[in-house]
Amino acid sequence: MSDSHDHHEKTWFITGASRGFGREWAAAALDRGDRVAATARDTATLSDLVERYGDRLLPLPLDVTDRQADFEAVAQAHQHFGRLDVVVNNAGYGHFGMIEELAEDEFRAQLETNVFGALWVTQAALPFLRAQGAGHIIQVSSIGGISAFPGIGAYHASKWALEGFSQSLAQEVAGFGIHVTLIEPGGFSTDWSGASAKHSTPIAAYDEVRERMRGRRSAQNPGDPAASAAAILEIVDASEPPLRVFFGTAPLQIATADYESRLSTWNAWSEVSALAQGAGA
Repeated sequence: MSDSHDHHEKTWFITGASRGFGREWAAAALDRGDRVAATARDTATLSDLVERYGDRLLPLPLDVTDRQADFEAVAQAHQHFGRLDVVVNNAGYGHFGMIEELAEDEFRAQLETNVFGALWVTQAALPFLRAQGAGHIIQVSSIGGISAFPGIGAYHASKWALEGFSQSLAQEVAGFGIHVTLIEPGGFSTDWSGASAKHSTPIAAYDEVRERMRGRRSAQNPGDPAASAAAILEIVDASEPPLRVFFGTAPLQIATADYESRLSTWNAWSEVSALAQGAGA
């Protein structure tokens, strides 16, 4: 493969590989001759890929909320393939519910998978990547990791947490030759809002807000997860990959509006900011 990017055979570790981005990216990596350790809660979902790609695919059963199992799966993948180049934290789901509607166990479960699952896999991989002096951690975030909308506050909380620790991480590990990239998709036709989504018990007072949200969502033009595969290969082959990158064209407009609004609000209230600092500001 001759292009400006560096592509030698890479070894991937991908969580949530049974469907959506995880599955598309695993297939794309295998298709070009890379090796993939793919985790899923049920590895039967990967049997067609095993059939097609043989021993270049290592399917591993994993529930990412189990910290010990995360460490064991990463170690097993490293032992099996001898190295790890790209670690993709893709396992995640969306919880739908207004803030007032969220039950404690629903909010905790959202964080267990989307934040702690990614954290444990990241921690498990780091010693191997440091020893190699190279590696790339890919965190699947969302436009919801930098902006927020009504009805999915628990999901936003999980993605904002992922974004925060990953930005710290990127600075901590840069000296070891390790890159970190937050992938921020807009709306894609994964089953994020379908079969894998969870919903809180609704409070009738919020029905109107829910209706407005539904109207907004149906107006979106969803991206195709299969098309995202070409984009992820560009990212992992880049010699200097970005800390953050949008997948899809809609997120940039959302982010631009949000950030312009933040800056104008901060500026409008800057006198109060100075007041808070006290005399001699």
